[in-house]
Amino acid sequence: MSESARAGRRWLRWSVLPRVLAGAPAQLLLVVGVLIVTLALLIVARPLTSLLLLGLYVGVSAIVSGVIELGTRHPSPSWWTRVVSVLWIALGLAVIVWLGRSLELLPVALAVLLVAGGLASIGDAISGGRASQRVLSACWGVAQVGFGILALTWPVVTVLVVAVVFGIRMLVFGGSLVVRGVRMLAGRRSELDGGIAAEPSRRARAWAAAGRYALAVLLIATTAVGWWVDDWLERGAPVVDAFYDPPAEVPRGHGELIRVAGYPGQSPAGGEVKRILYTTRDAIGRPAVASALVIVPTRPHSGPRRVVSWNHGTTGVARGCAPSLRDDAATKWAIPALEDALARGWVVVASDYAGQGAPGVFPYLIGAGEAKSSLDAVLAASRIDGLWLSREIVVWGHSQGGHAALWAEPVAADYAPTLRIRGTAVLSPVTDTAALADELTKGDTNALLSVVIAWVLVPYADTYPEIDLGDYVAPGGRLIVRELTQRCPSEPGALVSVVAALGVSETTPLYTGDLTAGPFGRRLAQNEAKGPWQAPVLLTWGTADEVIPPDLQEDFVEKACAQGTRLRWVVMQGSDHLGVLLPPSRFLPTLVRWTDARFTDADDPVDDCGR
Repeated sequence: MSESARAGRRWLRWSVLPRVLAGAPAQLLLVVGVLIVTLALLIVARPLTSLLLLGLYVGVSAIVSGVIELGTRHPSPSWWTRVVSVLWIALGLAVIVWLGRSLELLPVALAVLLVAGGLASIGDAISGGRASQRVLSACWGVAQVGFGILALTWPVVTVLVVAVVFGIRMLVFGGSLVVRGVRMLAGRRSELDGGIAAEPSRRARAWAAAGRYALAVLLIATTAVGWWVDDWLERGAPVVDAFYDPPAEVPRGHGELIRVAGYPGQSPAGGEVKRILYTTRDAIGRPAVASALVIVPTRPHSGPRRVVSWNHGTTGVARGCAPSLRDDAATKWAIPALEDALARGWVVVASDYAGQGAPGVFPYLIGAGEAKSSLDAVLAASRIDGLWLSREIVVWGHSQGGHAALWAEPVAADYAPTLRIRGTAVLSPVTDTAALADELTKGDTNALLSVVIAWVLVPYADTYPEIDLGDYVAPGGRLIVRELTQRCPSEPGALVSVVAALGVSETTPLYTGDLTAGPFGRRLAQNEAKGPWQAPVLLTWGTADEVIPPDLQEDFVEKACAQGTRLRWVVMQGSDHLGVLLPPSRFLPTLVRWTDARFTDADDPVDDCGR
């Protein structure tokens, strides 16, 4: 056998089929090659549905490869061979065991196998052979180790990375079998098949070596790019500083101030900004910690200051998505009519909600949890030295924050009875959570929708013990769904979430259960904003809202009017979801006038239900 043939066998020695098919006839090579290529394409294109098949293939291959290498190839195997062989057998067994227990751990095991395969290739490079072959073996090993570690570093892409890398390996191997079979049928024996027809010419060997060097360079370059992207994504992630870490012991009650500090971001004209950390409760009464911004007018004021409780819209559900971590969270671009509010002497308290900034479970579209975080922020702000706050507040909110705002008055009656809510103003609010979920899931689930569903489903599952992710997520998909909640839309890492969602949503259903049925559906219905509201409510939405269908706002108007709510609403023609909020909005003067009337008891229209 030629030296290049022996090198080729070393290159493939950690796979079972190359050795089993070493002397197979051409017809069998063609059949097996086509089957492996088909399987490889399936694994790459449909990572979730083929995960079980991929695990079985890899697990069995690893076990048999380890056994063959340890027991049959060498009468006296080296220590390196023994270690890697045992590692392959152990990892193969682990994959098979996990197939029957939990698909959640399978991608991690496959990523570890990538690392083990890379170490084996590096061992091949050390053991000898042609220089070009050793370089290629070493580079292939480094690439496998590099991507295996990256897959473990970014669990959201573990399934996709593993599927692509293993799929490409299988695709190359299956394609080589097909080529060998075709050549054999044409009367030309493959070099790897051990043929002794004619040694390749010096020119052919040179071209083969050049191809190996080129492939080696490509592998190293691809690995380097992968690590550079990983570093870029990490550097773009928000940093949660020590201010948000609660002490070992926190006050037992809710609305208690833990600490106060300056805000490092931009300050609005006429305002001074502080950050606070305080105690609160989640939707089912468990203790929690939350953070907030307190924006105080710089103009001196005698007597208690009136308070606007601002509830922010969707920023993601991860801890790093807290608005108070952003540089512009206390500007008129983040809080509507902020400078007008400060000019009137109002203090604006803007909660991050529990689970953003401070550790914990974020109450995304969970009404009682959102409202408690918001109300406790006002109670905690009143404990800041030198700040005298009135107990009369008006609650504002946009989108998710509109949902929180609508829950504030009904919750406050029992939870924070010392606060008197004079009115609630909501911009493009989420009102009926179950109806919105039904609207969103009527069509095909795209990548963006996959992320949004994860943002709702995971906090609900973490808050309510009866909701099991496994009832709504495809096997092997829970790892992806949870990781979709770990990135904020404003950070580069969100690209990873979108790529992961794209990798499964186009070909594989990530969500299998009816999201509006079962415990999840019942909890969604429970979190509809139903009131009652004793104080007036102001509502606006845009006719071009691309997030919340306008007909849901119209349904809310009908229900609120039917139960006697004093409701005034303004429809913004041509405005989209954010258009009602940003400074050019024609609604903002109305918002300020309406709020001022609530504080001063001025004669101002508050009820459009009878018109």
